[in-house]
Amino acid sequence: MSKLFSLAWVFALLSILAVGGGTAVLPEMHRMTVDQFHWVTDKQFRDIYSLGQVAPGPNMLMVMVIGYRVAGYLGALVVTFAFFLPDCILTLFVNRMWLRFAGSPWRDAIQRAMAPLAIGLMLSGTYSIGRLSIHNAMSFGIAALTMGVLMRRRVNPLLLISVGGLAYLVFFNLTAATVPVTPTIPH
Repeated sequence: MSKLFSLAWVFALLSILAVGGGTAVLPEMHRMTVDQFHWVTDKQFRDIYSLGQVAPGPNMLMVMVIGYRVAGYLGALVVTFAFFLPDCILTLFVNRMWLRFAGSPWRDAIQRAMAPLAIGLMLSGTYSIGRLSIHNAMSFGIAALTMGVLMRRRVNPLLLISVGGLAYLVFFNLTAATVPVTPTIPH
């Protein structure tokens, strides 16, 4: 029961902090799920995030996978409600207030202040995932090339994901063939 309570508490907190979208809370989600509670490893977090990016639907459905890893189907259900429900309620409340204060100078000031804050949080999330994912020259090259293509052209991201994955697969199949394998001797 304490695992379910911990899951609910962590993901409800992350839900409230998700200003600017789910990417904004990735560094804190990583810190809490990997470093603090040890629910997943760095590699598992990166793989779960990658799965959330390529799966259809909202990318933050990845939280369900973390909940499932920790406490099975019940964990996935708890995390789903904890991560999405508080944010929905808060958004509904803020939207009602937002409409009430239309034309207010405070509303305009808050709106102007939220844009750079949200962008900064999203960049922080992107940096956090980049630190986990870029661990050799090949992964850096794929990331840099992908960013360059996306900044200059309108290309379907699925195409870039496929080409990057294929390049990585070919690279590691070629390098694995050239690395001698030393047999291990059982004790």
